[in-house]
Amino acid sequence: MRAIRLHEFGPAENLVLEELPDLEPGPGQVRIAVAAAGVHLLDTTLRRGEPGPMPAPALPTVPGREVAGVVDRVGPGVPDGWLGARVVAHLGPVPGGYAEQAVCDVELVYEVGDGIALPDAIAAVGTGRTALGVLELEPPTADDVVLIPSAAGGLGWLLAQAALEVGATVVVAARGEERTSRLAGLGAHLVVDYGREGWGQQVRAAYDGVTLVYDGVGGAVGRTSLELLRPGGRLVMFGYSSGTPTQLTTADLVERGITAGWSLGPRMMALPGGIPGLAFRALERVAAGRWRPLVSTYPLEEAARAHADLEGRVALGKVVLEPAMEPAMNPVAAVGPHLQTLPQETP
Repeated sequence: MRAIRLHEFGPAENLVLEELPDLEPGPGQVRIAVAAAGVHLLDTTLRRGEPGPMPAPALPTVPGREVAGVVDRVGPGVPDGWLGARVVAHLGPVPGGYAEQAVCDVELVYEVGDGIALPDAIAAVGTGRTALGVLELEPPTADDVVLIPSAAGGLGWLLAQAALEVGATVVVAARGEERTSRLAGLGAHLVVDYGREGWGQQVRAAYDGVTLVYDGVGGAVGRTSLELLRPGGRLVMFGYSSGTPTQLTTADLVERGITAGWSLGPRMMALPGGIPGLAFRALERVAAGRWRPLVSTYPLEEAARAHADLEGRVALGKVVLEPAMEPAMNPVAAVGPHLQTLPQETP
């Protein structure tokens, strides 16, 4: 199989295409013929070998933790009915997604309906589950004026759609003409370019501030977003693509009369069904047409360019590698009730 391997921490160019032995699923595992593999901003941090929420991997490694495709082999103990199933999976802490094949425990696999494109399924199982967790922890209402300063990214794009769905007034922001022009298709009430001086004043002039900020940028953009909050407003932080989190103090909370919180990690895991439940519900949203993910696709061999575009904030939406065309489904596969169902809340 072809795969992208990293032999030395460093720049994107260190990601190289190699031929590796085919994989064999172990007990309780399936092998997926990968047609789409997700690229996450965290992947770039791990590639550089920098400290982050996950330890640096042992080298050499095949990066990537989100895969979608067709099950083409099953391990001992897995029903043959899985063969031919169109699936998506988040591999968890074990990498291996940037390849033509991936193996994982069958418990991690979700069926993908014929109406969902596999790159969209990738966006749902990773980015979508995070977006849904943010929304369940701090839902928007029809009375909110919502600011999303990372709306051209995969997560912000989904958050904007959810806020519009409930009838909120939605302000979306991105940097640069190409990205803001793409945002025009969302149907938001105001689109601003946070790369231009005075973008905060533009928002304040239109709505006298905002009531809810979904902040995935941090840095100076996050700070301006915080300062746009009206008294009683909420700042929800879920990332910092700028490289630094939004700076705030207890005085900000007291003097401005706002609330602020981080909506990842333990808080999300404590939601009903945990992380698997969020992934399942995100896939349901995509299947129902409530979410239309924004996806940028790259051939597998261009993984280095995908990383560079993601780091440079050039890529739009969720970044996905495509190792191959989607394999044909097995027409006699018994795809049905044995597939993953919504995890139940632990009592």
